[in-house]
Amino acid sequence: MKVVIAGAGSVGSSIAKELLSHGHDVLLIDEKPECVGRSGLRGARWLIGDACELTTLKDAQLEDADVVVSATGDDKVNLVVSLLAKSEFGVARTVGRVNNPKNDWMFDDSWGVDVAVNTPRLMTALVEEAVEIGDLVRLLTLQTGVSSMVEFTVPADSHLTGRTLGSIDWPLDATVVAILRDDVPITPSNDDVVEPGDELFFITTIAAEDDLRAVLAPGADQRAGQGADADPVSGGASDPEPSETMAAGRETTQASHNPSA
Repeated sequence: MKVVIAGAGSVGSSIAKELLSHGHDVLLIDEKPECVGRSGLRGARWLIGDACELTTLKDAQLEDADVVVSATGDDKVNLVVSLLAKSEFGVARTVGRVNNPKNDWMFDDSWGVDVAVNTPRLMTALVEEAVEIGDLVRLLTLQTGVSSMVEFTVPADSHLTGRTLGSIDWPLDATVVAILRDDVPITPSNDDVVEPGDELFFITTIAAEDDLRAVLAPGADQRAGQGADADPVSGGASDPEPSETMAAGRETTQASHNPSA
């Protein structure tokens, strides 16, 4: 796989190092020539220039790239590189680094970004995932900002414990894609039984996260089990309409005491 990385700072260099170790073809673009010697990357190709310039991207032969990663410390640069890669060179896959969480909303398909990596948000999610049990944690926003990967650690007293995945009424736009149990990843099936401590990973639309959170919340099974005849206010069965029955009873009583009847 041919990968072009704009920005050879600590983030870009770390990405390049991992990709090179997996045997991928990596080209780094940076304006600073000193980055070449400082990075210590072996096997990487380099292009010194401004990644926001079309001439630089043409020299990088971006049309042949499978993936373009915008990994600079400047959100404006990352957006421009992603947009040019997608609109001018037709790159199939673009990944954009988000430095300022306030700019996260711009990293979507309108700017040519397929995957936005929000480092501050990801770090927050990882912290929450490490300490929060029983809460839904968003790990990653996918594609055009419509979908996300979320994680839920099953508490010991969860109503999901002992139930099969297939018996749970999941939201239509949420899918269990993996279970992590005792540090062992499991490909989920409808027959898998949920156990305390399981980490459930979902791909869901962001709009469906609240629905998924409601299914996972304590007491969700009791709420779902309330019958359609339950009184929405009192929670009890609704009484039959009394008017006609009571009226008929009064007429019968009056007739029985009326001598002229």
